[in-house]
Amino acid sequence: MSVPETSDDTRATASFAAGPVGTVPSTAVPSTAVSPGAGPVNAGPGARVPGAQVPGAEVPPVRTIPSDPETARRALIALREEVARAVVGQDAAVSGLVVALLCRGHVLLEGVPGVAKTLLVRALAAALSLNTKRLQFTPDLMPGDVTGSLVYDARTSLFTFREGPVFTNLLLADEINRTPPKTQAALLEAMEERQVSVEGAPRRLPVPFTVVATQNPIEHEGTYPLPEAQLDRFLLKLTVPLPPREDEIGVLARHASGFDPSDLDAAGIRPVAGPPQLAVARDGVRGVQVRPEVLGYIVDLARATRAAPSVQLGVSPRGATALLATTRAWAWLSGREYATPDDVKALARPTLRHRISLRPEVVPDGVTTDTVLNQVMATVPVPR
Repeated sequence: MSVPETSDDTRATASFAAGPVGTVPSTAVPSTAVSPGAGPVNAGPGARVPGAQVPGAEVPPVRTIPSDPETARRALIALREEVARAVVGQDAAVSGLVVALLCRGHVLLEGVPGVAKTLLVRALAAALSLNTKRLQFTPDLMPGDVTGSLVYDARTSLFTFREGPVFTNLLLADEINRTPPKTQAALLEAMEERQVSVEGAPRRLPVPFTVVATQNPIEHEGTYPLPEAQLDRFLLKLTVPLPPREDEIGVLARHASGFDPSDLDAAGIRPVAGPPQLAVARDGVRGVQVRPEVLGYIVDLARATRAAPSVQLGVSPRGATALLATTRAWAWLSGREYATPDDVKALARPTLRHRISLRPEVVPDGVTTDTVLNQVMATVPVPR
């Protein structure tokens, strides 16, 4: 979620910080997650599949997936405290990133330079035992620089597939709006299909796979605005604001005491969860019940955005489906096996703000998509 803007956001953030609230079902829904695999590394004979045992190599120990959803939930809640060892005052952004991971979604981070967006993603990956890569998007970046390409090996006379940065668990796409649409489209397939196609051959991405893209909200010269089709592929749009005075003093105090943002080990960040906990948590989220009245409330909010006078394009059915997914994830993190209208309100702004297009004539008046969502949530009746 973005920084709490109303009492709903404040209550939601406090709920996550407080830890267990209520009960969680003791048995998770059977997992349907597929095993990680990136496909063949070579395009010719003798290709080796990543993860296959190499003769003579030591077999790594098998990690046991915990069977207790409550343990997995507490581990994910502990992420906030762990990430706070390196990042000050961005608890709401951490909450949003965790929700996206539970929903297998992607996140668009928006904030001015210097508010620790990159450090936030790196710290989250370290606390979750996830592989992460950073890709700086520039005007001359080519699709193969993102997905990977076939490289001719003169020693074997074979074309070998060299994986691109997209083959990771957590991809930081820095300043995504600075690269042309052709390269943006290459990332679109990876986000939606969780695979890349090179020379007609599909290659699966690792599991889990999440894209965290950043963009600068104040500098638009030389940028390529993301098309609506790609914006809609992001589950959440989170705003990373400038910190308040107390938090900024805390940042300076850490640097004065020797904190090095490039050395997360020295900051004391340790893994508190990992892919097994995420798999169990996703099963738990799928078991969250949603009453018909709450489903109707989500639909009414989406339809109200389409009828708002300042809106050119409102929330689509895909946006309503995304709000349902984030609502269930938030309810599970709050320790409940059912979703409430308050869960919907808490996630409405970060889930829907980038799915609304305003009429050009209202933008100079200071109207934003959050303004529209605030008006909609104030007028649509809340079910009891």
